[in-house]
Amino acid sequence: MTHQVKLPRKVVERPLRQVAKRLVMALLVLVATALIVYFDRAGYTDNSDGSVDLLDAFYYATVTLSTTGYGDITPTSDIARLINILIITPLRVLFLIILVGTTLEVLTERTREEWRLNRWRAALRDHTVVVGFGTKGRSAVETVCATGLKKEQVVVVDPSPRVVDAATADGYAGVIGDATRSDVLLRAEVHKARQIIISTQRDDTAVLVALTARQLNRAAKIVAAVREEENAPLLKQSGADAVITSASAAGRLLGLSVLSPAAGMVMEDLIHQGSGLDIVERPVIKAEVGKGVRETTDLVVSVVRGHRVLGYDDPEVGTLQLMDRLITIARVTRSTQVTPDIRPLPQE
Repeated sequence: MTHQVKLPRKVVERPLRQVAKRLVMALLVLVATALIVYFDRAGYTDNSDGSVDLLDAFYYATVTLSTTGYGDITPTSDIARLINILIITPLRVLFLIILVGTTLEVLTERTREEWRLNRWRAALRDHTVVVGFGTKGRSAVETVCATGLKKEQVVVVDPSPRVVDAATADGYAGVIGDATRSDVLLRAEVHKARQIIISTQRDDTAVLVALTARQLNRAAKIVAAVREEENAPLLKQSGADAVITSASAAGRLLGLSVLSPAAGMVMEDLIHQGSGLDIVERPVIKAEVGKGVRETTDLVVSVVRGHRVLGYDDPEVGTLQLMDRLITIARVTRSTQVTPDIRPLPQE
């Protein structure tokens, strides 16, 4: 089974459509030449019966445009020869250009694609691989791109050609294939990726993808989604750094919205990157070292210290250290710039 890599294209016209258009152009040239000969048939001589009918005109046009030239039908009058020089010869050149151009394009298409793929592979570093481009995968990519990640740094892996076509239409590179196979992930250059997002339809598939991806890349950050909460520990054992239970998360948000619609709207705003309020992770700056959480200018939610996530009011936090990272809530103001302007909220 072959696994195809697709890069985003500026021209979306299909090769079959291009060939069909050139074929129509060639037929138009052939018909135009035949009609010219037929209307001036009195200036031509057929060695077989002496007269030229419509079939003979198409026959003459075919052998003339293809440069075969059997010589059984020839122009005898001065007008017919002048028409051959001024009209039919340019049509012959146009016909050959159409045929040769189509042939050259077909022959060079694979070479051009191989060159693009090789250049793409050589330049791809620290990118994001997204396994599964359904609703979850698409939303995850949009959220990451809202923080500044370029679309050129995203590779989508999905077994459906239609899904990959949709991804390339959006500007992402795509790989068609089963992500549980190492050769498919290698085509996505997963061994050079910085982060891997797994959003497959089945939990067992997510486990196999996480195992394969972790085997190929020990340093990448792997985030995965599962449907059943009981499968989350298994996915973490398979190599995922973070596991999101999609069904439970949606259920909790629904429950929160029932209890407090306003709180549900705030939570929806927080997880929708790029508008309103955003959750931002940032390092501790030197001026904040030795201070308490409430002494910072940001609205701090949690402190990441090593592999632990501590609440802002956790007694273990104490004073901030240089290697700590802060989870803060920031306000996003829209502007005409591509990069969003994120301003910290005042600490209360």
